[in-house]
Amino acid sequence: MIKTKILPSTAKCFLDENIDGKEALSEISMLKNERLSFQLAYTADNIDCSPKASCELRIESALSPYIKASVIESVPVTMPAYPHYHDDNYLRTEPGLYPDLLIPFDTSLPVNVPYNQLRAMLFTVENEDGLEPGVYIIKISLVCGGSVSEAELKVTVIGAALPEQTLMHTQWFHNDCLATHYNVGIFSERHWEIIGNYMEAAVNCGVNMILTPVLTPPLDTGVGRYRPTVQLVDIERREGRYSFGYDKLDRYVRLALEKGIKFFEISHLFTQWGAAHAPKVMAETENGFERIFGWETDAGSDEYRFFIREFVSGLVAHLKTLGIDRQCAFHISDEPGISSLESYLRAKSTVADLLEGYKIFDALSDYAFYETGAVDCPIPASNAIGPFLEHKVPNLWTYYCCGQSRDVSNRFLAMPGSRTRVLGSQLYKFDIRGFLQWGFNFWYSQFSLHPVNPLTDTCGDYFSPAGDAMSVYPASDGSAYYSLHAVHFYEALQDQRALALLESRLGRDRVVGLIDDEAGEPLTFSLCPRGDGFVLGLREKVNALLAE
Repeated sequence: MIKTKILPSTAKCFLDENIDGKEALSEISMLKNERLSFQLAYTADNIDCSPKASCELRIESALSPYIKASVIESVPVTMPAYPHYHDDNYLRTEPGLYPDLLIPFDTSLPVNVPYNQLRAMLFTVENEDGLEPGVYIIKISLVCGGSVSEAELKVTVIGAALPEQTLMHTQWFHNDCLATHYNVGIFSERHWEIIGNYMEAAVNCGVNMILTPVLTPPLDTGVGRYRPTVQLVDIERREGRYSFGYDKLDRYVRLALEKGIKFFEISHLFTQWGAAHAPKVMAETENGFERIFGWETDAGSDEYRFFIREFVSGLVAHLKTLGIDRQCAFHISDEPGISSLESYLRAKSTVADLLEGYKIFDALSDYAFYETGAVDCPIPASNAIGPFLEHKVPNLWTYYCCGQSRDVSNRFLAMPGSRTRVLGSQLYKFDIRGFLQWGFNFWYSQFSLHPVNPLTDTCGDYFSPAGDAMSVYPASDGSAYYSLHAVHFYEALQDQRALALLESRLGRDRVVGLIDDEAGEPLTFSLCPRGDGFVLGLREKVNALLAE
């Protein structure tokens, strides 16, 4: 016998779970231009002499032309959570198979329903031009011989439209990981094709700012080691003088704009965790193509100071010719601590006058460091943002990564989908202007010591909890497979936009009050209401008010 049930998108169906324990979703609303996602859970029992049933999938709805389907596959997770640093708001903390990988499904093909396993498919409804407002029924059936299992969802499309995303959102885009995984030459024509595919995927995940490696980013790199060269600016040094070529940078910018990117995050000009050294810099010299700066280079040395000023001066002038300089933001060093204040200030002083009037921003969770005035635009972690909010730091960003594993929202595969999605309400309530996450497609081990296959190793060789290092998986054709946790994050961004739309009609105080009422207490970054009730209930109330 085949059993089916429609579930909210935030559900996660593990293979060993029972469908009877899942709460069905019977109706939902959406704005006319948003992306609605939901799941169909299915299972089979009492199958004679076969490990699976092969079923016909039928979708009956006036919305059918706008519905796409993906199979939710489970992926191996060796580290779902840090063993001694997590809270009790995880679905599981044991190694195993976790649902996340989305494989596009041709609905004309049969659906395999394995015996005594809980599986699910994700369905999305979207028309960028806007759906016609009204009430629709989506009926999904699995037909196996004479047996039919049906499930229905009532969808109310509201005439209001989500406003454009104003949150700046970057997830670090790792061009070297693409070249390594697909075994193609860096900046070969095939590499450019793959980069374009993944830029498009990033935009579909809500990314509108892209890490732009004018120099090879000195990120997640072991001391004394180097990642593959993805430097976009060609450098020539002759008799102590520098000249620069921008052909690859121009192509990268054109491609990003074509795919829908709006902002450019210029890669860090000094090494991570304190700006003590120069990043890897490659140049044509009298001796050929060689590394001229790196870990052996003191960031405050006369040679590097002279170079980086020449480099930044030329870069800013070129960005102006491209007409995108005001769409760019610059980094000094990622996550400096108070012990590295002197080296950070020294590094920043090297280029501060050249970047006057431009955004200089860095991940920074130590408020005492910010108080020194060293960082113009700090990006504190979501579990360290409290002092920054209390002191009303303007134009505030935030981020999370592997360290934000207790109390706050995150995107780990072991967390409930609602815990990922709640971030949208938090970003709205605290008027956060930007969000950074370090891993759109980081497919290396910690410190980039060696590559990993993200289809079989979701934790970067026990580097970080699964889900932290990537939003997408590699498809064999050079395109990206999306993930369930990326869907939940995109829904968070849509929630933020819907709340902003409601604010334009009712005012900010009333919308914030609505959020806190639904949460049962004032929502904070460290309060993640459990279960789907908050995120789903809040959106239904917001949508109902927008429909009035």
